[in-house]
Amino acid sequence: MLTASGITAGYHPRRPVITDVDLTVESGATVGLAGPSGSGKSTLARVLSLLHKPFAGSVSIDGTVVGGFRYRAPRQYRTKIGVLFQQPRLSVDPRMTLRQVIAEPSRANGKPDRVDELSGLVALTPDLLARRAHEVSDGQLQRACLARALALRPAYLVCDEMTTMLDASTTAALVAVIRDYQSETGAGVLAISHDTVLLERWADRVEQMRTERMPTG
Repeated sequence: MLTASGITAGYHPRRPVITDVDLTVESGATVGLAGPSGSGKSTLARVLSLLHKPFAGSVSIDGTVVGGFRYRAPRQYRTKIGVLFQQPRLSVDPRMTLRQVIAEPSRANGKPDRVDELSGLVALTPDLLARRAHEVSDGQLQRACLARALALRPAYLVCDEMTTMLDASTTAALVAVIRDYQSETGAGVLAISHDTVLLERWADRVEQMRTERMPTG
């Protein structure tokens, strides 16, 4: 299980975005997270992905509390979580080709890059792999980002508004890839979206983030 316990987090200690939040993503399950803008969904996603240190609370993976965040998070825990962000153009180095984007986590961790396997999984043709971000569509770039997120075969996948910039057919294709990956590996998925219809169709259960958790002063 990927578990957030009593998380209070934000970007200024006197004005936390979320306060005392609990959330659990079980292995093999898809948990949807909905809520209005400003309710802290993305902040919680970054905490669960070990990318943002909370002011209070803890994150545990398979029963073990993780002792650090960002570069202080132990590698064996960081590599258990794959992340897919809302805006793919802000999450890749624009100097990289799609092949380099997909290979990045594997090479950083001394693993075989699996680019050909992963690009086929997300339906990226070989000619696209030589292009950079500005030379492909949002949907093609997000496919590359999903391949990158799956490169180290994570036990958990955090999808933060991954479909916002995509058309319906691309959304359906990426969700199908994630479902197949879950069936193969038993991974747990946190799916964050404003699209409640998508979450109701995709997730096993849907949790709500509420703005009343935010301070008023």
